[in-house]
Amino acid sequence: MSTTATRVIVTGDKPSRRPLSRKRRPEHLDRPGQRSRQRRETLSGFGFLIPWLVGFFGLTLIPMVYSLYLSFTSYNIFSPPEWVGLENYVRMFTTDPSFMQSAQITLIYVLVGTPITLAAALGVAMLLNFRDRGAGFFRSAFYAPSLIGGSVSVAIVWRAMFSGDGPVDSTLSFFGIDLGGWIGNPALVLPMMILLAVWQFGATMVIFLAGLKQIPKELYEAAEMDGAGPWHRFRAVTLPMLSPVIFFNLLLGLIGAFQVFASAYIISNGTGGPAGMTNFITLYLYKRGFSDGQMGYAAAIAWVLLIAVAIIAVILFRTQRSWVHYAGDNR
Repeated sequence: MSTTATRVIVTGDKPSRRPLSRKRRPEHLDRPGQRSRQRRETLSGFGFLIPWLVGFFGLTLIPMVYSLYLSFTSYNIFSPPEWVGLENYVRMFTTDPSFMQSAQITLIYVLVGTPITLAAALGVAMLLNFRDRGAGFFRSAFYAPSLIGGSVSVAIVWRAMFSGDGPVDSTLSFFGIDLGGWIGNPALVLPMMILLAVWQFGATMVIFLAGLKQIPKELYEAAEMDGAGPWHRFRAVTLPMLSPVIFFNLLLGLIGAFQVFASAYIISNGTGGPAGMTNFITLYLYKRGFSDGQMGYAAAIAWVLLIAVAIIAVILFRTQRSWVHYAGDNR
C-alpha cells in the first residue's frame, strides 16, 4: 500500500482518491538571483549605517569610556594619566567648596528657570492658539530668539544690554531705579541669566502650540455647557490633555538647563563672577580642565553631572504615571 497521504473526494456514488498536493514555496523565492539580491540590499543597508556607526563609536562611545577612565586619574594633558582611584570624587564633595557652590547655583538656575520658561511658553502658545489674524507673524517673532539661542552673539548683546550704561539700566534710571548694572551685581546676575533663558522659549512654545491644536474642541464645549469657567476648563481639559507635551518639554528643558555654558562664559568673561554667581557646573568643569589643566578632575565633574541628569530623568519617567495622561490609556 502506498504511504502517500490521500483524501477522499465524493463525486456522486463513487469516491475517488488523489494525493494531497504539497504546499508550494512562494514564487518570488524560486526566482533566480532572488537571494543574492536580498543579500545585496542587506549589505547596502549596513553600508548606509557605517557613517553613523563611525560617528557614534568615534565621537561618542569611545570618548565617554575614556573620560570615565580619566575621572579616576590625575591627568594634565602633558603627562600620562596617573591612577588615583576615587580621589577626584572624594575631593569634589569634601574639600572643594567651589564645586558645591557651582552645583547650588546650577540647581537654582534649573529649578527656577525651567518652570518659568515652561509657563511663559504655555501662556504665549495659548494666546496664539485663539488668535487667527497675524498668528503666523507672532509665531515667527516669538520663535526667532530660539534660533540663535545659546550663541556667542546673543550673550554679547545681552551683556551690553544689562551693563551699567546699557539700555536696560538707562530705562530703569529714567523711572528713578538705579541698579548700577546687572553684570557686576551678585544679586542680579543670576536672575539676568534666568531671564535670558526665559527669553528663548520659542521652540518650547511651538511644541505647546502643536499640542494645543490636537485637543478636541468638543471637550471645551462640553465643559462650558457644564458651567466651567476659563480657569476650570484650563485645569480640567487643557492640562490633562496637554500633560504628555508638558512632560516632554519639562524633560528637554531640564537637560538643556544643566548644559548652560556659552552665555555664562561670555557674560562673566570666563571667570564665573561676580562672586561665583555664574559659575555653573559646565563653566567650572571647563576652568578646571582647560585653565588649570586638571583634566582628570574635570572628567569626574562631567560624570557627576551626567549621573545627576540621568537620576532626574529616571525620577521624571517614574513619576509621570501619576500625572501624565495619554489618549486611550486606561490606567
